[in-house]
Parts: sequence; C-alpha cells; structure tokens
Amino acid sequence: MPSEAAHSLAEASSEYGSLDHEVLRAMAAMGQRARAAARIVAAAETVHKNDALHKAAQSLRDQSSAILEANAADMTAAQQRDLSKAMLDRLLLDSGRIEAMACGLEDVAALDDPVGAVMAEWTRPNGLRIARVRVPLGVIGIIYESRPNVTADAGGLCLKSGNAAILRGGSESFHSSAIITQCLQSGLVAAGLPGDAVQAIPTRERAAVGLMLSMSDCIDVLVPRGGRSLIERVSRESRIPVLKHLDGICHIYVHERADPEIARKVTVNAKMRRPGICGAAETLLIDRAALSLLPPIIDDLIEAGCSIRGDSEALEVDSRLIPATPEDWDTEYLDAILSVRVVEDLEEAIAHINEHGSQHTDSILTEDDAAAEIFLAAVDSAIVMHNTSTQFADGGEFGMGAEIGISTGRIHARGPVGAEQLTSYKYRVSGQGQIRP
Repeated sequence: MPSEAAHSLAEASSEYGSLDHEVLRAMAAMGQRARAAARIVAAAETVHKNDALHKAAQSLRDQSSAILEANAADMTAAQQRDLSKAMLDRLLLDSGRIEAMACGLEDVAALDDPVGAVMAEWTRPNGLRIARVRVPLGVIGIIYESRPNVTADAGGLCLKSGNAAILRGGSESFHSSAIITQCLQSGLVAAGLPGDAVQAIPTRERAAVGLMLSMSDCIDVLVPRGGRSLIERVSRESRIPVLKHLDGICHIYVHERADPEIARKVTVNAKMRRPGICGAAETLLIDRAALSLLPPIIDDLIEAGCSIRGDSEALEVDSRLIPATPEDWDTEYLDAILSVRVVEDLEEAIAHINEHGSQHTDSILTEDDAAAEIFLAAVDSAIVMHNTSTQFADGGEFGMGAEIGISTGRIHARGPVGAEQLTSYKYRVSGQGQIRP
C-alpha cells in the first residue's frame, strides 16, 4: 500500500472506523490503480477510446438480463425503504433505459475528441509560437445518488476525455451500478485499455464517501451529483476541488405576452414529464396580466396528477390549490408538486428567480423577443431558456452525448458537464533557440 494513499491505514482506521481494513486497503489500492490508468487513457488514441465505448455499449446490451435482475433487487430493497415515487423512477431500469445508456455511449464515441484540441494559438514578436491545448483532468471521483444510468454516462464521458473515474453510486443502486461498471470495464479491456480506468467503490458504507473526500493524492476533481445534503457535505469536507451539481429549483415564467398553447404544453412538460429529475420545474411564475392563462394550465397539471401550491392570488383563481408557504419557493420537490406565484411583471419575476432559484435552469414563455432578451441576460442561472421546457437541461439534449451533471457554480465549467468540460488545458511553447534578455 503506497505511503501517501489518502491516510495511513492506521489513521484511516481511526477516522473511518466503520470501514473494515479490507475496504480501506481496497480503496487505497483503487486510487493508485486509477492514477496509473489515467496516465494510459490520457495518451490513448481516439480510435481506441471510441472502440472501448462501442464495446461497452454492446456489453450493456449483452448483459441486459443481468442488469435488469440486479435492478430488480435494488428496486425491491428501495420499495421496502418506502422511497418516494420520484426516487423509484430515478432508480428504475427497463429495456428502453438500458438501450438509452448504450446509445449514450455510442453518442459519446461520435463526439470530437477534446484531448489535444487547440483552443488558441499565436506567435509572439520574438518568434515564439504558443498554443493552448486541452488536456485531461486526471482522476475524477464521482459521487451520485439513485440513478444507475449516471454510472454509464460518467464512465463514458471520463474515458472520452482521457480521464480515469472512481464512482460512488447511491446505496439504492448498488447492484445495478456494479454490473454497469463491469460492462464499462469489459469494453475497456476488449479495446486494449486498462479496466481500472473506471472503478466503483466496493461498499455501501457512508464512511466510504468521507474517505473519498480525503484521497487528494489519487483523485484530482470530485463531482457530487445529488441532493443538497450531499453537496453541502462534499463542499464542506473535501480536500479535493469540487465541481458542484446543486439543487434544481427551476422556474417556468409565463410572461404577459405568452402564447396560450405554448404556456400550457411547456408548463406541463417542464413539471410532469419526469418530476424527479433536476431539470423539472418546481415553481411557475405568471404575470398578473396573464392570469387568464392560468386556469387551463392548472387543469392540465391536475389532470396529469400534479399537486399545486399557490400564493393568495393563485388561490383566488382555483380553490383546488393548496396555500403555499415561504418554504415552497426554496424547495426542490423532485415530485409531482408545483408552486405557483403571481408576479407584477418581468422585473419581479427575474428578482424572484435570482433570490429563490438554484442557478440551474429557468425558462420564459413569451412572444415578446425584447422581454425574452432581458430575461436571458438578467437571470443568473447556468441555463436560461425561451419558449421551451426546462426538461431540456440535459447534456444529451445539448448534443454533448451525455453529462455527468449540471454545474451550477462559476469556476471551470457551468451548465451540462460533458467530455469537453472534463478537460483543462496547458500551454505548448515552441521556439528556435530564443533566450530571454
């Protein structure tokens, strides 16, 4: 065991006492293998990385029955724990979702390879030629909850961008994620690349997350993807730089000049297509001058099974609404629940979003292009939209093949984190013997 593997075994045993020695040794060894694998995949030819992705996709298809069996075990355990319908939906795999994972890997393979891409180049007066080129980040630790498809997306994107990945999925998806990881490793080995380029933490113990946060000698960047408590813990305790994926408190704003049909169909889709994903709308804002558009929107939402909480003016429109509390404006429901607030105008809508949103995704519905431009410029979110559903907040829908998450921070990457966002850069300087005077 290397001398600087996060902690000495004795120190780790003290700090993470609930982890037995075998798990501690396994995680330390995993980190060192990932570091070695990262050096290999960083230098791998595009054709070999793409071959690994295609072979991993085929492995997912070949192992479909085993994946479904593992997922059934995870679903049974989750139902016994009384997880919400939204959480169960995030966890569930079926043949369609497995095929979507496989297609996602193939989509990633079809992307341009970001590694080695020249971002800028110039020549100095002294003849020095300088180029800024993309390079991998190294070893990326990814901590996520529930959704086993993140395993395929994360592993595939890390590989395409020349990185190694250490994955820690939610305990709910332990069996599903384990076999998906095996499919990724199978593709890597079949393409002549190290299977250690994608590894999964071999335990459900929560203490393993704490140990990951300290493995600064083995992990270069952490990407937490989950609820607020997970993100806050990782941000607070990590000794490693963090690429945050925070809450999805997303808004649909119906402007006074919204098209009625667009307002109806987009609002229902933004909330109810999949209520448990981070791009689902949690609050509907509507101009006072557009209140006539609200009744049919409410009818559609209720018919789709949505529970609606409204402010006093919204309650006057429809008595079926539940009175909203101040906490509702700051809540990511991840469920078939929507809060509704009536605002005076565009300015008040923007102010509400900037105060209560999570800087994830927000959309304005309007036929007034000038109002839309003001909204898109003034709303301080990673993704801002006009006349479309917030459920398009997804790397795949952006043409990025897949995503590790939606970064709501400002450092390094913002919005969908795809292969390109998992790179940094370095400078290449070429001369003909110049010396500095």
